[in-house]
Amino acid sequence: MTTPPAFAAPLDLGGLRLRNRFVSAPMERNYCEVDGTMTDDYIAYLECRAAGGAALVFTEASYVRADGKGRIRQMGVDVDERIPGIAKMSDAIHAHGALVGVELNHGGRTAQGAVSGFVPVAPSPIPCAVVGGEMPEQLDGDDIEHIIECFGEAAARCRQAGVDVISLHGGHGYLIHQFLSPAYNHRDDEWADPALFVNRVIDAVRTMAPGIALGLRFSAFEAVDGGLDTATTRARIDAIDTDRLDFLDVSAGNYESGQWIIQPGEWQRGLLAPHAEPYTRDFDIPIGVAGRISSPDVAARIIESGQADFVSMARTLHADPDFPNRALDGGRYRPCIACNYCIDSLAAGPVPCSVNPWVGRELEQPSKPADVPVRVAVVGAGPAGMAAARDLALAGHRVDLYDERESLGGDFALASRLHEYPEYARIVDWYRAELVDLDVTCHTGIRVDAAALAGLDFDAIVLATGGRGPAVDLPGAGTRTVRDVREFLSSGDPAPESITIFGADREAAAVADDLLQQGAKVVMIGPQETVAHDVGRRGKIVLLPRLAASENLTTHLSSIVTRVERDRVTISTGGEERTVDAPGELLISHGVEPRADLLDELRSLAPRLGVHPVGDASGDGGSIHAALVTAVDVAAKITAAADAREEVSA
Repeated sequence: MTTPPAFAAPLDLGGLRLRNRFVSAPMERNYCEVDGTMTDDYIAYLECRAAGGAALVFTEASYVRADGKGRIRQMGVDVDERIPGIAKMSDAIHAHGALVGVELNHGGRTAQGAVSGFVPVAPSPIPCAVVGGEMPEQLDGDDIEHIIECFGEAAARCRQAGVDVISLHGGHGYLIHQFLSPAYNHRDDEWADPALFVNRVIDAVRTMAPGIALGLRFSAFEAVDGGLDTATTRARIDAIDTDRLDFLDVSAGNYESGQWIIQPGEWQRGLLAPHAEPYTRDFDIPIGVAGRISSPDVAARIIESGQADFVSMARTLHADPDFPNRALDGGRYRPCIACNYCIDSLAAGPVPCSVNPWVGRELEQPSKPADVPVRVAVVGAGPAGMAAARDLALAGHRVDLYDERESLGGDFALASRLHEYPEYARIVDWYRAELVDLDVTCHTGIRVDAAALAGLDFDAIVLATGGRGPAVDLPGAGTRTVRDVREFLSSGDPAPESITIFGADREAAAVADDLLQQGAKVVMIGPQETVAHDVGRRGKIVLLPRLAASENLTTHLSSIVTRVERDRVTISTGGEERTVDAPGELLISHGVEPRADLLDELRSLAPRLGVHPVGDASGDGGSIHAALVTAVDVAAKITAAADAREEVSA
């Protein structure tokens, strides 16, 4: 008999029992109402994670007082009006055999008046530039006592609503962490004692929510000057009343070192486990750990080695709520690619997922096969084409997928070769395996036109041919090789000694970074004011410092190329022209235009359920998330039209 993996074993947590070692970690998602009330969309999201096999499903860092709110639609536990929504959520999660957790929080200096409507407060008046830099007011003793009371009252509300587990957010630079950190607690009164505030909060929760399982999440280190290192953090934890806690959950970083809160895909999986190990060894309560735990083997290794007792997974279960079940049964799961598009979307509203187009839209996701299966051609096998083909096949349709390249994945497969994107290949491989299992017929190395599809009786055609770089007419371009960055990547040419890139967008930055890693010298000329302006802060938090530190990169920003010579170009910066060295071939990175040449031609075939462009071919690309959403929505539209026996105008 095969020995079950370590993560399959149950775990006692306080007076509760977890059915396995997978915890759906607290993750801010902006799915609540603006006033912090739970919504049906959020409940559906959490319910999927419970049905997916997680033993304990947390909501998110939830503010206990209104001035601690940090996100537009963050969950609130600050008033009694929140209780009915939380109770409804608890019932939904319990119905799937999972436990319910809520993380109590106050943003302190990280909360900003533009979001909360209040002046932020903190142990000491130290602004947080990362979120806007508003100067917080220093808390006085009475206000500190009130916040402590708010933590206790919030815990009581959760207990009344059927919540099983409370976690206090003592990490990531929020209020409890601010009291603990020498970088942000400069007080000289009794509250200068770094453990006093959290110990008082523990006491308030134990008093007002007796019997509830209680734990603390904390950062093992801050990675900022003057902040908590591993030794100082351990001293702080030793001073906390951990005998009154049921678990500890180890993370890292704060807002000024956000790469440690949510790590980039370039970093090692499970990288924080060694920082949890001393706590697991020395404390008699369960210890959890977060940090790039995105595969079953990493989870198993952490638990089998004794580095932690459970794994806290946020992005991994965001990408695939069924990850625990698939890890337990050895099945295939949709991988997180650690692109951080989710966290970079927080300021704008509800959080999506690059690789899962149904995240946050669980109530809209088709749940049954088509009543009337039809035959569909999908032209183009990049992410949008593969997603459309998969969802159509899941619905029971017969799908033929065509691509002029010899393998599936499109330009995204090219991007997956770059240094910055080591996880991207995982989602391409996942789609390829899914399409095989779903019996999608793949025709590669075939350039499709209307004649090729004529007479094959397709009921619908999906056009997913992607995009191409716009034509750029530069005087003197004939003096050297000039091509789009995508052409360069698809050529497979080795890294040259020197190269020049006209453009400073996402693609230009990623290609420049990859070539620099291979020893090339790169000149980047872009009209943009900053490099990778179209990438969120967390998505480039490691990339930009690396580019800035490279001696082989020369940048000319806020500039355009006006003339090309053999090894030099003339650039215009603010209307002033000058000639600069620009060796090697010239790569153009100016975004994409829809590659929809076939659209009118395919529409002439007049399939009864229409021709549907998706992704970059429809002009709705720009990100893998946008491409996948348009693709699966079109698949659902075709199924609905087929079931209604409609005819769709081409």
